[in-house]
Amino acid sequence: PVPHAPAPHWLPPETPVETTTRLRPVRSRHPLRAAAAVACLVLGLGLTGGAAAGAWLVGDSAARTSAGDRFTEARGLWHTVPVDTLFPRTLDGEGAGPGGADRTWTRVAVAPDGTCAGAFDPLLLRTLRPVGCERVVRATYTDATSTSVTTVGMVFTTADRAGMTALRDRFADESLDERTDLLPRTLPGRGTVAAGFGDAQRASWRVSVLTDVPVIVYAVSGFADGRTVEDAQPAAEAMAEGQTSTPAQAGLGHDADGIADRIERGLRTTATTGKATQDPR
Repeated sequence: PVPHAPAPHWLPPETPVETTTRLRPVRSRHPLRAAAAVACLVLGLGLTGGAAAGAWLVGDSAARTSAGDRFTEARGLWHTVPVDTLFPRTLDGEGAGPGGADRTWTRVAVAPDGTCAGAFDPLLLRTLRPVGCERVVRATYTDATSTSVTTVGMVFTTADRAGMTALRDRFADESLDERTDLLPRTLPGRGTVAAGFGDAQRASWRVSVLTDVPVIVYAVSGFADGRTVEDAQPAAEAMAEGQTSTPAQAGLGHDADGIADRIERGLRTTATTGKATQDPR
């Protein structure tokens, strides 16, 4: 709690807590009148307590309903929210690079909304099938030096909260987000630094199954010069201290993780408030 501040000088002096006058004698009350007063008091307390309990129950129910409504409404954000809200033109990656270095990513390509079939390899597509695929939206970013490119996407599912929780648990229990045969596909950008960003260029990735909204957020990164990478690593592993792999040394794990994290935060803010995050850090 914040300590009480001194009263501003323009306010009048505080009224004393209690002001009393000489007490006057009180006449004895009639027994029936006293009993009636006690009964009224008990009845009043009962009504007040019941009203308070009812208000608490209604409020709790309303909160649960509101959360359920937000979950359902989030399913349609892919076509009700502007693309610049889902995928800001620039992302501020303060402290998101290797060693806490700052990063800035600029959007270079956006794909029209589409189906999961065009965004995932068959095995990953089959893995996501239990939650259904309403729509996929994707964009590709490059770093400030135009040496790395990262595709980030959101899968809007048809599942309820229990279905999303079950898939998240399966990813965690079976380490599905670490398997190189379950990488998301890239989104090349014709005429941009991401023109040569194809499946063979995938170097690091992250897949997050959310449970507060029916969405899967993923990102996959690689080099902008089109070179292939033989030792692809999940972002969490590539970001670990002491890693000497190509993705780790190039900071590609940080790119995939940082971009996915900021897109995910922006999505949550939009789903909760209906407003875009100005600074999705």
